[in-house]
Amino acid sequence: MTGKSPKLLVDALGAIGSAPDFVGDCTLANYATDKMRRSAVERQLEILGEACSRLAKLEPALVGSVTNLKLAIDLRNRIIHGYDAVDDEIVYRAVLRDLD
Repeated sequence: MTGKSPKLLVDALGAIGSAPDFVGDCTLANYATDKMRRSAVERQLEILGEACSRLAKLEPALVGSVTNLKLAIDLRNRIIHGYDAVDDEIVYRAVLRDLD
């Protein structure tokens, strides 16, 4: 592992832990109307995806052992580059169901 890899893993795990905390116990309807909450959750997903992207470049041998690494990167790209087409329900459900 390179010197930056442990930090990237810590960043990714931190984002995985923070995103569900930011969703909290709000309903999808409340999430969809809460711009600050959505922004905070999306930021954590951006961090997760960027950390995974950098890790994949630094440690290509680890790519296969990190579950859903490509999905995290793709979600980050969708949020950043397709910000105007982000589906709040997909993000909400992904955070609550898929980040374990």
